[in-house]
Amino acid sequence: MDTLHQELKGFIIETMNLEDITPAEIGDDTLLFAEDGLGLDSIDALELVLALKKKYGIVLEANDDKSREHLRSVATLAALISESRG
Repeated sequence: MDTLHQELKGFIIETMNLEDITPAEIGDDTLLFAEDGLGLDSIDALELVLALKKKYGIVLEANDDKSREHLRSVATLAALISESRG
């Protein structure tokens, strides 16, 4: 799972153009959409959802509580991807 976490951290940095952040600076449980986390916003969420669909085949529905929970952190995204891979 650590490999997937590292992969996702790099993926998020690249997708969101977070040039000032390294994967080591993102904790597995760092909140992606919070001021005390990465501080991503709703437009970032759309971009991230589209990129996740393209790279991992993950489909997340807009305005769905489960989707929000999956987008909470690197750890929750990794769990979703692992689950979808079976």
